[in-house]
Amino acid sequence: MANSQHLMGTTDLNLIEAPVTWRAYLICGFASFGGILFGYDSGYISGVLGMEYVKQSFGHAVGKSVDASGYIIPSARKSLITSILSAGTFIGALMGGGISESIGRRTTIMISCLIFAVGVAVQVGTINISGLVAGRFIAGLGVGGVSATVILYVSEISPRKVRGLLVSVYQWAITIGLLVASGVDQALKDRTGRSSYRIPIGLQFIWAAILAAGLFFLPESPRYYVRRDRMDDALRSLERVRGQPGSDPGIQAELAEIKANFEYEKQFASTSWADCFRGGLSARGNLRRVIAGTCLQMFQQSTGINFIFYYGTTFFQQVGMNNPFLMSTIMNVVNVATTPASFYMIEKFGRRTLLLWGACSMCLCEFLVAIVGVTDASGRTSNLCLIVFTCFYIASFATTWGPAAWVVIGEIYPLPIRAKGVALATASNWLWNCIIAVVTPYIVDKDKGNLAAKVFFVWGSALVLCFLFAFFFIPETKGLTLEQVDKMLEESTPMTSSKWKPHDTFAQEMGMAEKHEAPPVVEQKSIPVAEQAEAV
Repeated sequence: MANSQHLMGTTDLNLIEAPVTWRAYLICGFASFGGILFGYDSGYISGVLGMEYVKQSFGHAVGKSVDASGYIIPSARKSLITSILSAGTFIGALMGGGISESIGRRTTIMISCLIFAVGVAVQVGTINISGLVAGRFIAGLGVGGVSATVILYVSEISPRKVRGLLVSVYQWAITIGLLVASGVDQALKDRTGRSSYRIPIGLQFIWAAILAAGLFFLPESPRYYVRRDRMDDALRSLERVRGQPGSDPGIQAELAEIKANFEYEKQFASTSWADCFRGGLSARGNLRRVIAGTCLQMFQQSTGINFIFYYGTTFFQQVGMNNPFLMSTIMNVVNVATTPASFYMIEKFGRRTLLLWGACSMCLCEFLVAIVGVTDASGRTSNLCLIVFTCFYIASFATTWGPAAWVVIGEIYPLPIRAKGVALATASNWLWNCIIAVVTPYIVDKDKGNLAAKVFFVWGSALVLCFLFAFFFIPETKGLTLEQVDKMLEESTPMTSSKWKPHDTFAQEMGMAEKHEAPPVVEQKSIPVAEQAEAV
């Protein structure tokens, strides 16, 4: 029986840890596949709205002098089609937070995939704007549920030493989804007939089916089982995700710490939505953490990255660039190619460091694009600068704010409200995503604000605020278990967090393990790759 009595006497919970095996990489890597739904559904719309057939079917005639096709989709309609997905994901993320507490993380993701598939079916079958909008809203509900719950799931099952890396894989999956969407749009841009947009939409059935089917074979989060007081199930889940028997000291230590942390947090908090906003800005206050997570996701969107991936094709058309579809594909290639660098950087340098340096580098790139765009508008130098520094900007985002923001929100919430906290942060991402998607056409398009490249002044200024926010509000969580992050947030400030070191564990404080003056270091044996493969 995996209860607290059984766990008494474990040596030192701060040093013992089950070895990291390939099983953890495989499980978390597959779960992160959910990012492809996020990326593809966000990315395909940019190219679709630039297709001549789509402009003719969903827009109106304006003459060749305004657009080479003789048609444009009005800003209001383009804004609605693009942003309605984010409105659905905002609601879906909030719903996912509550549902995952009741039926589990894994089941919530599978149900979200089903909802997403329904939305895709509506889009494929429609022949008018209202059907396309309704389908994107329904699909958004599913994407929102997936995006919130996958981050929660991967954060809870990842070993602490590689948690940043494994959560970053989710961001990489998003970039792959964006790239695949761009490539599909590039291949179909000249196609006539309804298949031009039905094919890129319909391909999303494949992503949903793969994710939902694969999750049948993955274990549930052990922290979900602890929260539901199902300790035997929690032990079996840890055995599967760590690839070790339940008698292993590392497994026993980890389970004891999860249980003790949950019991500790229940002394100060309940598990309701209202409790997310209690405690104020005190060290133990949940509100402090909710504000940090939701604002971090807001600032991630204010970097302007989704301006490129939502409106990149039509923006490049507006500034007179040749091959706008190809340029969008190049931007996505840069995004995919540079994101893996974050796998190493986020564990080597830490989350906080990446956020600070990322804000600086993106700010510099965006101001350079804006300045050259003003001084050499529509010139060759301006376009070259736009290409080069936009690529540098995307690379900076892909290696810093892209993955780091998702990693941090998966780490800073205590177990009683973790699912709801991650849901609120993810919903914030989609809320601001929606706002930017709605507003951008009105300030950039020729028939509206006509900012063109000057819009980068807006994103660059926002990045100054991103830097200040990260400096004053985001702690360093590298190398800590989720339970140690909880303790660190109580005992340090964001500016001193990188110097904080673990001491007594929650299991020791709650009487589930003994304290030791000089705890012995337990040597961990490496596991041969062949044995790991056989275990998987």
